[in-house]
Amino acid sequence: MPIYEFKCLKCNEFFEFLAVRSEDSMETKCPKCGAEDFERVMSTTNYAVNSSGGQGPSKQTRTCSGGNCTTYDIPGP
Repeated sequence: MPIYEFKCLKCNEFFEFLAVRSEDSMETKCPKCGAEDFERVMSTTNYAVNSSGGQGPSKQTRTCSGGNCTTYDIPGP
């Protein structure tokens, strides 16, 4: 079940939709202001590192136009 994250272009509110089945239609409007103009954004993820000594993610932090940007390289296929 994918969770889709959006940003309202009118009030800048971030909100999510949970898609239970691909054939389900979604009510697509901002829960804060009711606008129907929004864009899909890249969501953050969670990653659990195995405590048994497995290799964990590596992190690179740099300065970018919006402040600090961090990139995680997660091992695996």
